[in-house]
Order: sequence, then C-alpha cells, then structure tokens
Amino acid sequence: MVISPHIPNLPYVEENGIKYFTLVAEPVKSEILPGIYMNAWGYNGMSPGPTICVYPDDYVCIRVYNKLPQPTSVHWHGLDVPNVMDGVPDIEPSPRIEPGQYFDYHFRITNPPGTHMYHSHFYTIMQDMMGLEGGLIILDPCESKKEVQRDYYLMLGAFALKNIEMGVLPSGVYDIDPFAHNSNFFTLNGRCFPYTAALPVSEGERVRIRFGNIGMMNHPMHLHGHQFWETAVDGNSIPKDNQLRKSTILVPSGTTRDLEFIADNPGRWPLHCHFPHHVSNNMTLPLGGMTTAVVYE
Repeated sequence: MVISPHIPNLPYVEENGIKYFTLVAEPVKSEILPGIYMNAWGYNGMSPGPTICVYPDDYVCIRVYNKLPQPTSVHWHGLDVPNVMDGVPDIEPSPRIEPGQYFDYHFRITNPPGTHMYHSHFYTIMQDMMGLEGGLIILDPCESKKEVQRDYYLMLGAFALKNIEMGVLPSGVYDIDPFAHNSNFFTLNGRCFPYTAALPVSEGERVRIRFGNIGMMNHPMHLHGHQFWETAVDGNSIPKDNQLRKSTILVPSGTTRDLEFIADNPGRWPLHCHFPHHVSNNMTLPLGGMTTAVVYE
C-alpha cells in the first residue's frame, strides 16, 4: 500500500467492472505551518488532492466537479489515455469544465505499474500554481510485501504567499500569487517542516519513496545516512543493471522519480531538497520548507 503522509487515498466504488472516483475542484484553506494558512485551490478539500491508486487494466471513471470561480480541467500526467480524456481543452477535443458543472473522465489503465500525477491543464499558469494537483499511482499486482515493506509518495510544492514580510512567520491566512517567479514556502504534501510527517521505517526494510513535481522549480532531494537506487522515472521502471546508486536525486518540473533503499543505518535521518532556500520557511533561519525525516521505529 502506498502512503501519502497527510494525504488520504481517494476512495472508489466498483460497479460492473468499473471503478468510480470523485474529485471536487474547489478553493481550500490549507495549513502549511501551525497557524499559517494559504488560500489555495485543491481537490476534495485539500491541496495536494487525494492520491489515486489503481492497477493495470482497471477501467476507471473519475467524475470531476468544478466548484472554482473559473473553468477547469484535469490532465492525467504521464498516462496514455484517449485524446478526449486527456484534459487540455485549448488543444484537444477534451472539454473544459465550467463552474458548477462536472465531467466524467473514463479510460482504461494501459500503462505499466508506476508513479504518475494529475493536475489542471486549463489556465495552467494560475491553476497549477494555486495547488490543483495530486498523485496517481499504478500499483503492481505482482509485487509482494517481501519486495518493498514501506512505500511513500511525496508531492513537492512551492508557493508565493502575498503580503507576508520576508524573514518572519506571523500567523494568519494568506493569498497565493500564482504569477510570481519566486516562492517563499516549500512543501511536502502541502506542509512545511517541522509540520511535515516523518517517514517511519524499521531496520532491514526495503523502502520506496516516490516523488512528484508539477511546479515551476526543480528539486534535488537528498537523503542522509543511506545510499539509494533510482528505480523509476516518470512511471517507467529502470532495469536493475542500469539503476544508479545515489544520495541525491533531481526531481525536475513535470516529472516523477522513485528511489529505493535498505534501512540499514538506524537513526533519525533528514530527507530534504538541497537548494538552501527550499529548506527555509519564508527565508527564516531555522530548518524548514521541503524537509522531512526518515525515522527508525
């Protein structure tokens, strides 16, 4: 089972061989640090939205309701779907979803097991940077608990909050500037350190961490205390003979990356972006931002 800390998996109802999911695109008030909220856009009351987990050959119907003040769409990033279901109304026959309306995206999962994402692809410059994104995982039905004991998904986020003085962290509710070139808060699954959840492991376990990145920035993610293997790129597995052993993995914009490691060095180990500004909360000095910890139970 894939765990997305702070983010639930999206439930579904299965009828006549079809898995029915529901997403509601809507404004959300997201708490990124205790007492600090941002007025974001998300799905089902959260940003990022809930993680969608499916299997190869599943037939899915994902109903998307639009409760935003402008039209929207959903693009199934990395999935091979029919043109009308791809969610880019400016180019494709895929429709835009008007406020107060819904659209049923329905397609068969034809990709192999892997890590993918979903996000808005209408008024992209605004809607993506407001937080309309989520993870989509194609599970491997043949993978056993003996192969990977812990499986985590982390979506990397960067936001420019308006009207907050640089270098301070006052409580309050802040609007996002989706058109800003620079960000002042950096998140994992919608939260900044130390408000992020730790990733518990047990000694000897094989651990997988999946990263997704929809935003404008690239993020070199560094794990302390362990070497790991890069095992997948954009939902495509890397053959074992070609896997690189690393301690830092670059997650560029628009990509997913999977890493795996053996938990063989007990302790409380940082996992963070290695850009210094990205491990800060609004440029304050203490450790923050895009940081969590791998913690041995």
